[in-house]
Amino acid sequence: MAPTGQGGAMDFAMDESETLEKTPDGPEGTGPAEKPRSLWSDAWHDLRRNPVFIISGLIILFLIFISLWPSAIASGSPLDCDLSKAQQGSQPGHPFGFNGQGCDVYTRVVYGARTSVSVGILATLGVALLGSALGGFAGFFGRGWDAALSRVADIFFGIPVVLGGLVLLSVVTSSTIWPVIGFMVLLGWPQISRIARGSVITAKQNDYVQAARALGASSSRMLLRHIAPNAVAPVIVVATIALGTYIALEATLSYLGVGLKPPTVSWGIDISSASPYVRNAPHMLLWPAGALAITVLAFIMLGDAVRDALDPKLR
Repeated sequence: MAPTGQGGAMDFAMDESETLEKTPDGPEGTGPAEKPRSLWSDAWHDLRRNPVFIISGLIILFLIFISLWPSAIASGSPLDCDLSKAQQGSQPGHPFGFNGQGCDVYTRVVYGARTSVSVGILATLGVALLGSALGGFAGFFGRGWDAALSRVADIFFGIPVVLGGLVLLSVVTSSTIWPVIGFMVLLGWPQISRIARGSVITAKQNDYVQAARALGASSSRMLLRHIAPNAVAPVIVVATIALGTYIALEATLSYLGVGLKPPTVSWGIDISSASPYVRNAPHMLLWPAGALAITVLAFIMLGDAVRDALDPKLR
């Protein structure tokens, strides 16, 4: 017969083994091991808990809403004016007062959001697509293509944005937003292309890309299936921050008289027309300028939050 101490030890070992068999997967019986999250799911997990992202996201959603349906919160037309009410202050039904032409400032501020948000989003999409395509090809193929693109980008980097706008847009007579968007895409793609180029160069050195190359994957398959999804995060971050910059640039060019032109409703146009009357009727300037500042700040805050979520070095 085995000693009592040994039997107790054996019984304890058997009980412990049975307990371990019944314990769910995971450390110390905490439950099944959690499946590792991808970069995007991990970023979304962080963004949902970031108050900066929530506040800026709500502001941007409101701006998009009034851009699509401005009549939901503003009755009347921004072009309906009454000279007898020119430069008058706040009145019942007209909380922001009237501008120098007797137009309702509140209505023009609401309708001006459509122009600014449209220009910012379309210009950002154009810059991101063109810059990512050129930079991605340069980073992937390298050699002569990379050298040629770098020299062309250096030329565009040497053109001052405001001065280039004064020169290029001064000959345009169209009052639509497309010339302004085209100008922004023309001068904005080099920044995105350099970000995309560096990100692609880093991604193509990873082991999974080398394995795909060894298995005979074509260049297009490696670029689209393996490299692009893992190199797009820095481009998204820079493009999100740049969106607010493009909105401010549109207002600057319109203020200088070479951007959007009447009868287009724009915050930059309203700020320009209100500048001579800032002492007598400051409300004409403060409301569109305040709307512009809040919009630009919201997109920059959103870009900062996205950068913090997608950059592993900041974790």
